[in-house]
Amino acid sequence: MGAPRPFSILVAALGGEGGGVLADWLRDVAVAARLPVQSTSIPGVAQRTGATTYYLEIHPHGAAPDRRPVFALTPTPGQVDLMVASELVEAGRAMQNGFVAANTTLIASTHRIYATVEKMPMGDGRYDGRRIVEAALQLAGRAVLFDMARAAHEAGTVISAVMFGAIAAVLEKSGALPITRAACEAAIRAGGKGVEPSLRGFAAGYAAASWPAPEAAAPAAAPAPPATPADAFPPAARAIVTEALRRTADYQDAAYAALYLDRLRRVAAVDAGDGTLTAETARHLALWMCFEDVIRVADLKTRRSRFARVREEVQAKEGEPVHIVEFLKPGLDEIAGMLPPSLAPRFHAWATRRGLAERLSIGMHVRTTSVTGFLLLRALAGLRFWRRRTARHAEEQAAIERWLAAIVAAAPNSPRLAFEIALTARLIKGYSDTHKRGRANFERIFAHLVEGGRFAGDDARADAVFAAREAALADPEGRNLDATLGRHGVAPRPPREQPIRFIKPASRA
Repeated sequence: MGAPRPFSILVAALGGEGGGVLADWLRDVAVAARLPVQSTSIPGVAQRTGATTYYLEIHPHGAAPDRRPVFALTPTPGQVDLMVASELVEAGRAMQNGFVAANTTLIASTHRIYATVEKMPMGDGRYDGRRIVEAALQLAGRAVLFDMARAAHEAGTVISAVMFGAIAAVLEKSGALPITRAACEAAIRAGGKGVEPSLRGFAAGYAAASWPAPEAAAPAAAPAPPATPADAFPPAARAIVTEALRRTADYQDAAYAALYLDRLRRVAAVDAGDGTLTAETARHLALWMCFEDVIRVADLKTRRSRFARVREEVQAKEGEPVHIVEFLKPGLDEIAGMLPPSLAPRFHAWATRRGLAERLSIGMHVRTTSVTGFLLLRALAGLRFWRRRTARHAEEQAAIERWLAAIVAAAPNSPRLAFEIALTARLIKGYSDTHKRGRANFERIFAHLVEGGRFAGDDARADAVFAAREAALADPEGRNLDATLGRHGVAPRPPREQPIRFIKPASRA
């Protein structure tokens, strides 16, 4: 019989999560237990602050007097005993690379840190986390999945401490290595930095990965919660409506939240299905009614909660100064949108004729941690009372009513067409140029496919709306949308004019 092979641990972590500290803790625990250990790390590319893998091999029975164990520098697919991932997609990447098999215990966090490629699409570009969870349960011999980010936040520490606790629980309970919880906690104390928060995070991870889970006492019957406005809508929409009422009231006032309810009731009254139409309309109606204008942006950037979140993200200590500089570039559309509807078109036309569109789009660097910068943005945020009188508000409300009317008109005869129309609101998002492109695509789909065009029936119209919407979401510039609309006889848009600037070279001395 050959000598037992080393126990292999592969850790996938993102930058700033303390993966190197975690590897050091594991190495120190192994050394303290007189177990031969080797640790290597492989820095990754800059995805979501950088992804780095740490690989350790620990011999479970110590070094024999007459031989030394042979360690590998890199993991081998199918031969990893313990795979640990600090984020869900990192776990998926490990599974894709073959590092999770029937002999592997997988510890992974279920929270997400979205990659740049997920944020870029006009639509929902997020990876489907449910598929990763399903794959983990099928591929791994044992899967320990929980939200490590929340546990770390509640403990006031970084995620590596939570990961260490989960690893310690798996090793101690399985007996794979002679490593105890006490030894792991001693390694944390020996580090001397952030000991108490790290120990709290360690305990949370240890509890989450321990098995069997302790049986909780049956909770006492709670009194029925009081009725809320959301209860009048289908169950599928209630959570969304509850959050939407909070957001619309925060965005403007209670009357604005009441307007949201009145609008949604019109859709719920014609929703004869399972409530999906009402739920999706509720979601997009709330987002649209809380459109981002100059007032909203200034308000969000000067809130106490935002300053607290920034300090937490940069891990600033108490009393340590943090300076925040906002990069703003309001354009002609944003400036004109703040004027009354009667003045905005004339001002916009006047500025365009005189070539002021580019001059008015000036990049601004506002330091919100200074008195002048903060007061400037707070003054803009204080214009909330003026919002209902602005051209932008009138324009958005008219478009919302047009959208809702089309949904209500289509629902009795074709719930599917009404659903596709509701989802066209996915194109309305963002700020400045992003919003302008999405709004232009929305207007074209509505004019030519929802309200215009000739189709064999409602199903054919729904197919056309679906195809056009997906084309617009896939390509913000509108080329795919032009091709899709062209199949229905719609001429493509003319090329956008792009100014050509000639810059005189600097004279040489």
